[in-house]
Amino acid sequence: VVGDDNAAVALANDSHYGLGGSVWTQDSARGRRLASAIETGMVFINSQSDTSAELPFGGVKRSGYGRELSDLGIKEFANQTLVVVAG
Repeated sequence: VVGDDNAAVALANDSHYGLGGSVWTQDSARGRRLASAIETGMVFINSQSDTSAELPFGGVKRSGYGRELSDLGIKEFANQTLVVVAG
């Protein structure tokens, strides 16, 4: 049990891992604020972790780097070129 939202986010982020998490609340705006502050690859509001082919999947910290699935995942296999035109 923590005292407030800031303490909850601090506790959630106090981990070497960051694959996914969930926020449970009746206030969806509060849930979005908390979800955006949690350091994980995926955060679900009022549901447990889930995935499907159209959603990116992946973590941060020691839970991985990059994303699988969706358009973000396919970009992991593409070499992109930066072109700069001066003047």
